[in-house]
Amino acid sequence: MILRPSEEGFFFNWNEHMKTYGVGILGFGTVGAGVIETLQLNGDLIAARTGLRIEVRRVADLDLDRDRGVKVDPSIFTRDAMAVIDDPAVDIVVELIGGVKTAREVILKALRAGKPVVTANKALLAEHGDELYAVADESSADLYYEASVCGGIPVIRSLREGLIANHIESMYGIMNGTCNYILTRMEQENLPFEKVLADAQTRGYAEAEPSLDIDGIDTAHKAAILASLAYGFPVPMEAVHVEGIRGLDPLDLRYAKELGYRIKLLAQIRHHADGIEVRVCPTLVPLGHMLASVSGTFNALMVRGDVVGDTLYYGRGAGRLPTASAVVSDLADVARNLASSSNLRVPALVRHGEYGKMKKLEDLESCCYLRMSLKDHPCVLAQVAQVLGENGISIASVIQNKPGEGCDYAPVIVVTHRAPEKKFRQALRIIDALDVVGARTIRMAIEDFE
Repeated sequence: MILRPSEEGFFFNWNEHMKTYGVGILGFGTVGAGVIETLQLNGDLIAARTGLRIEVRRVADLDLDRDRGVKVDPSIFTRDAMAVIDDPAVDIVVELIGGVKTAREVILKALRAGKPVVTANKALLAEHGDELYAVADESSADLYYEASVCGGIPVIRSLREGLIANHIESMYGIMNGTCNYILTRMEQENLPFEKVLADAQTRGYAEAEPSLDIDGIDTAHKAAILASLAYGFPVPMEAVHVEGIRGLDPLDLRYAKELGYRIKLLAQIRHHADGIEVRVCPTLVPLGHMLASVSGTFNALMVRGDVVGDTLYYGRGAGRLPTASAVVSDLADVARNLASSSNLRVPALVRHGEYGKMKKLEDLESCCYLRMSLKDHPCVLAQVAQVLGENGISIASVIQNKPGEGCDYAPVIVVTHRAPEKKFRQALRIIDALDVVGARTIRMAIEDFE
């Protein structure tokens, strides 16, 4: 032990004995630059808290000329991702390339070389997680992915560690900031979907090609990852029912509010006696519920455990520094595992198969909001009610509005009691074919969190 003098006496110089772990970053985009910025800003704080230093030793990207707003030693740059993995000075690999094909190749190479990997790649985990988890186990190499779901909000760690004493009964999440921003603006300013989307793109909240976000696929990737963690088996993407918010009408947001609800793109994950339900769709949420108050680009996840009850996680679900915060948190955990030779202390996925199978989409049940365009004639509503009743769908309430000037069709809002998906499909196929119906019925789920 080396003691150094100070004014108060002697102290042990931890920095002289502090273990340093080298990091190789694959992908020097928004998040990659954020990781370097975070380590530069708070590296000493992380070292003080962990007793370890994390040092970026290599960075790979195809574009090494663009200014990312952080100062980096140019000698550590390369365009060869595989060279970063092979570098003996790199102890931990961070994959921030995005996409699936190349990201899968580099992660598999790193894991098979016995090097732990930190990734934010939700699409890759949702589509190829089973393979990656298996290789991580076989190679005794850590695979951490906190940043893949809800950016800087620590929901993965909560499921893997904080809620380990609980059977997870349900999870409800607003997990796409782009969609939440669009819905918030549409409701508050009564603006059409296309106008708000265009503005979101101008502000950088939406991609130039926004399909992954507005069609619900991004949220579905995250829901599949969460469901896999909660229930101990890889949830296939094809088993996740997905609907987005593309073309949603401001009328529906207004009518929903009149009924006491707010529309959110909601991931719903629940266990039932006969399987797991995972779906993503525009959903009416009660105005008094906590999730209804989540606005703008923020994310939130409510997790219900059988022991703890309801827990809520809220914050920024994307962005340079919030996502980097999650990546660096994983780096600190992986470094601790390396220092203590406790690889796989927290496995990428614990396969306990608690429930083990998915519930069929056609059997999923929900209460629904229906907006119909019906001829303003006597007995028309009775025809619709008859079709619903014949298909086992009971009506909870009806709001009938006057038709617009010069229009023969009136908007009619029907709120139903709970019924299976297949019943709704059968009934609406018949209703929309009636000659008294002027447009396709709009249907959205209602979630009262009972």
